[in-house]
Amino acid sequence: MQLHDLWFVLIAVLWTGYFFLEGFDFGIGILTRVVARDEEERGVLLATIGPVWDGNEVWLLTAVGATFAAFPDWYATLCSGFYLPMLAVVTCLIVRGVALEYRHKRDDAPWKLACDRAIFWSSLVCAFLWGAIFANLVHGTPIGPDKNFTGTLLDLIGPYGLLGGLVTLCLFTLHGALFAVLKTDGEIRERARWTVRRAGGFAVTLTLGFLLWTHVRDGSVATLVLEAAVIATLVLAVGLNEKSRDGWAFAMSGCAVAALVTLLFLAMFPAVMPSSLDPDWSLTVTNSAAGPHTLKILTWVAGFMTPVVMGYQAWTYWVFRKRVGLARTPTPALPRVGD
Repeated sequence: MQLHDLWFVLIAVLWTGYFFLEGFDFGIGILTRVVARDEEERGVLLATIGPVWDGNEVWLLTAVGATFAAFPDWYATLCSGFYLPMLAVVTCLIVRGVALEYRHKRDDAPWKLACDRAIFWSSLVCAFLWGAIFANLVHGTPIGPDKNFTGTLLDLIGPYGLLGGLVTLCLFTLHGALFAVLKTDGEIRERARWTVRRAGGFAVTLTLGFLLWTHVRDGSVATLVLEAAVIATLVLAVGLNEKSRDGWAFAMSGCAVAALVTLLFLAMFPAVMPSSLDPDWSLTVTNSAAGPHTLKILTWVAGFMTPVVMGYQAWTYWVFRKRVGLARTPTPALPRVGD
């Protein structure tokens, strides 16, 4: 395997890790307006991701940074061609991060409600836009012979891209609901379990349609295996939820997300941004990669730092593995006359 192929695989792994982890983050944000009934219950849901959400976003920073270093032409064309959707994602991530950090800084109901709304809408928009962006990457975009994006925003608003956005929105909502079942107790947990039942049908149906469309365009034997894996793990996740096998259900939904992201990268390869104008104008792992010396240095740095970062994040999840619930303070008994 050549270094540019290796870095394509590493970037795919980084995006897979990001969507696996940030996927349930977005799902929890969406569920604050679906599962939670009041401000206190929304606080419980947000507490489940409080210690880990910012660490999850490290995967995004690393994926974008690796793309910039290993495939500068891919990074330049992606960020310029998808400028408005990417700007919307970055804006939502900033708003969401501020709301998560400052929600508890003021004991004021209107302030917390405003933060909760910001978290909900920014999570929903991000969940949709990431799917639309990656669907357009697979579908192809108007790229000219000079490797530059030659289209407009309207070229990114097509039925395949919109379906991809709906798929990730449903998948992340399901993934977040299963994480809530795993991390909460009491009524919130039961409502989250009910949400899995409702979201599961939408997720399976939309994902199946998206996979069939993808297979007709870019299918192969390898993608067919991954497509079967996506549907099988989704069905297993919903079924295991019914049997209260919470850990396995969450793991299966995570596997579905991971298999879907892997499928999208596999459908693109060896292209990184297929051109809808002429296949010969597509950006590939060969014509968009950095020089061999740069890739060699990056490989040494990644080989040293990746295990450290992954080990630290695994330790964080282990430390904060306990369930989160509403604080129940017992009402003190009233003194009786004569005591």
